[in-house]
Amino acid sequence: MSRPIAGVRNKTIIITLPGSPKGAKENLQSVIKLLPHACLQGAGADSRSLHAGGVKKLEKEARLGSSNREEHSHSHHHPHGQSHGHGKNHGHAIPVQHTAPDEYPRSNDLSLGPTQRNRSSPYPMLAVDEAIKLIQEHTPSPRAVKAHVDGDLVGCVLAEDVAATEAVPAYRASIVDGYALITSEEGSSKGIFPVASISHATAGEHPTLQPGQIARITTGAPLPPGATSVVMVEDTVLKTMTEDGEEEKEVEILADNVKPGENVREVGSDIEAGSIIMRKGEEISANGGELGLLASVGRAEVMVYKRPILGVLSTGDEIVEHDRAGPLRIGEVRDCNRPTVMAAVRGWGFEAIDLGIARDKSGDLEQTLRDALRRVDLIVTTGGVSMGELDLLKPTIERSLGGTIHFGRVSMKPGKPTTFATVPVKNNAGERVSKVIFSLPGNPASAVVTLHLFVLPSLHYASGVSPAGLPKVMTTLTDDIRLDPKRAEYHRVIVTMHEDGLLYASSTGGQRSSRVGSLKSANALLCLPTRSGSLQKGAKAEALLMSHIQSKYRAL
Repeated sequence: MSRPIAGVRNKTIIITLPGSPKGAKENLQSVIKLLPHACLQGAGADSRSLHAGGVKKLEKEARLGSSNREEHSHSHHHPHGQSHGHGKNHGHAIPVQHTAPDEYPRSNDLSLGPTQRNRSSPYPMLAVDEAIKLIQEHTPSPRAVKAHVDGDLVGCVLAEDVAATEAVPAYRASIVDGYALITSEEGSSKGIFPVASISHATAGEHPTLQPGQIARITTGAPLPPGATSVVMVEDTVLKTMTEDGEEEKEVEILADNVKPGENVREVGSDIEAGSIIMRKGEEISANGGELGLLASVGRAEVMVYKRPILGVLSTGDEIVEHDRAGPLRIGEVRDCNRPTVMAAVRGWGFEAIDLGIARDKSGDLEQTLRDALRRVDLIVTTGGVSMGELDLLKPTIERSLGGTIHFGRVSMKPGKPTTFATVPVKNNAGERVSKVIFSLPGNPASAVVTLHLFVLPSLHYASGVSPAGLPKVMTTLTDDIRLDPKRAEYHRVIVTMHEDGLLYASSTGGQRSSRVGSLKSANALLCLPTRSGSLQKGAKAEALLMSHIQSKYRAL
């Protein structure tokens, strides 16, 4: 009951409960036996007569306190199996604890002021792989929705197996330009034949082909009824024309032993009707193959996993819009994190909503986050997660929103104070769901590194993408790189394929977490181990690819 509020309006008693299910239940349990008495008073009962008999009478009526204790001491039907010695302690209104100490809020209580804040972080330091496991465990499961088959489907993952509703091709089609004819296994296909009809790749009925006739046909056009094969135009000679010279009258076929089915694409030879063309879990890429396959069999809609919508929020009184005119005042910092994060998220194929800048006031931050949770599925904030008195994210998430912080520190460089939390909310249907908040460090390099390392896998888990996160490759170092003996480091590098076919990683320079320049041209994060010394030029090291690999091969 960190923020209890109760009151009376006219004859109505109003009691507020916390937003979290656990908190609401525990608060209600603590007051529910007193509500009948409170309602009588609220309705206008005479207070003097209502309280005649004193506290003991009221406790007995509410089954609380000493009167209840005396009754309970004579009962011997105790399912909990505790001792029945002298009868004491059997009727107390003993507080019932429903939480473990490690579930208590660990963040600063903002009402106590800076003198009472934590002097060291109360959150355990986790390894990166431990943090990613927690993200996978607590990211909400993907939700299936029906989607129209069009370009907006790119990046979506199928939530069902997809069967072909019709065969491809749906008719017997020619695979060459030439002449359709009737052949047999024994007979010769050579000879001069009249051109009885023309079949183009257009819809419509075609006259039946009779023995001794041929039909001119184009690639992809349906074979006339009765035709068995197609001979290529290169294997023919024009013999006669119509009187006006506009059309072919007779054509000689030079090819012999043309077999039935030659140069013909049979019905369902590409895709059989009813066959499974795509499996659940497959992603629709921008290459066009998957979308084209769905379109070719006439699928108008498919079930896919809904892609989460992400909101991006910067925090801090010092932050100003990056495009604000005029010079900066002392202490001001232009907001480069928000446009950077939004660009990356949109580049991954997810919708990003600009949540603006939240000031360092707990009430303002709380309201901004509450409003955002109604609009988006996942929130990314930057700044406000360290140990300062104005670092409000952790307390606001835990104490104001009733959220759970699953980790608040990671043993990595940069990005140590990265925070991952979930908050219980109600969706538009009134259902209680969990939404994710990532609070990333405010330094630009830290924000971008942790965005790729933690937020991207969460988006993948929520949208059914597998494997989740950045792809990993082995690289060869082109520079000596010093290691950190205490924390794993994610060094910004440029990965290039050389003419020997190997991948080489080159540092982008100084790696200070506030140095935006270390991100310029970087396409990978070099995964450096925790140990003293250096990795020498020519050593092998794993790298996580953030974008396409550069190449020193000559362009074709």
